[in-house]
Amino acid sequence: MTRFIHLTDLHLSHLGAADPHLNADTKAALRLALARIAALRPAPEFVVLGGDLANHGAPETYALLRRMLDALPVPVVPALGNHDARAAFRAAFGWPGAADAPLFHHARLGGLHVIALDSARPGRVSGALDAAQLAALRAALGAHPGIPKLIVCHHPPHPAQEGALAWESLDAESSARLAEALAGRSVVAMLCGHVHLNRLRIWQGLPVVTSIGLHATIDPLAPCEMVIEEGTGFALCDHGPEGLEVTFVPLTPERRVLKRIGHDVLRSFD
Repeated sequence: MTRFIHLTDLHLSHLGAADPHLNADTKAALRLALARIAALRPAPEFVVLGGDLANHGAPETYALLRRMLDALPVPVVPALGNHDARAAFRAAFGWPGAADAPLFHHARLGGLHVIALDSARPGRVSGALDAAQLAALRAALGAHPGIPKLIVCHHPPHPAQEGALAWESLDAESSARLAEALAGRSVVAMLCGHVHLNRLRIWQGLPVVTSIGLHATIDPLAPCEMVIEEGTGFALCDHGPEGLEVTFVPLTPERRVLKRIGHDVLRSFD
């Protein structure tokens, strides 16, 4: 079994509570998430950071993020989102490549081949994948044959339904080309963020898992406006011979414990 964490939309700010564009204390949320992850047994083999790591893409924020992540004893797989700044991220983390180039990378971790895409479009809220990155993806998909693939992309694919808003996803052209590249491949799932919801969507036969993140959530039933609500969390993912299991772990608001049932009692249930 390969266990991993999907932790997205950190929206970390070195300004903390002085940042007027924050709806929550994201530094405290990240500190809580990292503590919960560190206490997991069995421990995860890696942690996926699904984009919008910083709220403003400031160098000081990425420096803070790097210090906070130092406590994690497992590899981190970063992807960037529309709030991020490639050059500032690379400078803080010592990541290779041209300063403003998309942060595309892949590696075998545990029993999975993890491929991270960079869907950010500087100055835009919506996402896209250019031809060069799609070509790199096709080449990467040929690596580690026989190992299932896990795709990470901040923006989820474009939904075909009427009324979908452009800012919520990749553009339609990028989504179509991504579907072509992934067709026929052994892909476990695609991990996304951006929309601040816990959501499972089957797209082109592929599970697209979106996690709530560490900033806030939204009311999915609000008809004509965005209603921002309190709520943070991450996804605990286990991949084994039978497939992928995703458990959404809430962090805030803190839940009140109603009762505890001991291990011996649980084992006695028929």
